Amino acid sequence: MLAAQRREYLLGALRRDGRIVAKDVAADLGLSEDSVRRDLRELAADGLCQRVYGGALPASPAIADYAGRSTLSVAGKQQIAAAAVRLIRPGGTVIMDGGSTALALAKAMPPSLACTVITHSPTVAAALVEHPAAEVLILGGKLFKHSAVACGAAAMEAAQQVSADAFFMGVTGVHPDAGLTTGDADEAAMKRALASRAAETYVLASSEKIGAASPYRVIPLSQASAIITDVPPESATVRELRARQVHVITATG
Repeated sequence: MLAAQRREYLLGALRRDGRIVAKDVAADLGLSEDSVRRDLRELAADGLCQRVYGGALPASPAIADYAGRSTLSVAGKQQIAAAAVRLIRPGGTVIMDGGSTALALAKAMPPSLACTVITHSPTVAAALVEHPAAEVLILGGKLFKHSAVACGAAAMEAAQQVSADAFFMGVTGVHPDAGLTTGDADEAAMKRALASRAAETYVLASSEKIGAASPYRVIPLSQASAIITDVPPESATVRELRARQVHVITATG
């Protein structure tokens, strides 16, 4: 089999199965595992898969820059925001992550909803400037421009001083095997810190993130109170997540 044919076979397996196990593909094609791993390295270098121990998972398209991600799944993010905003209790305190889905959530908050919002996202804070009933607390630190959020030592220290009823967290990948992932180690650490300060953690995950994976794990799936997504409930990944006792809220409509 030519290299181009192997490449198409591997990409087809990723689309069909949501994962590749190198030893199984090697057996199916009559190749050595080293050959399959070399092909996976090349696909990963082109951004077409995320390598993991023993194989590969689909790569998340949500690791694009902030402007690029803002154009992905716009309607789906609005559906997710509409479902998430119902989880904010009047008078409660919530932490909002950065990213385009969290921004949609901030914009979806009704003007009459009185609550406290803690965020390390300047864009989320700015979206709430005209909200009459929301008190906004901003966590400072070094600006991570990819996601337009504060990260680093100062932001981590500030996170340890707050507590909230809920954290609405963004990720770039939700996969039954890889769990909840993102594309930057410092951002993953900040998300973990914020999750530790909230009684509940809700994951905001639009369709391009479901079934995909990024390099850095944030928290285990078991630590998420729910995953809120616009992916239909009959999708294979949603069914697999639910089979693993993960609470999934499907916000289709």
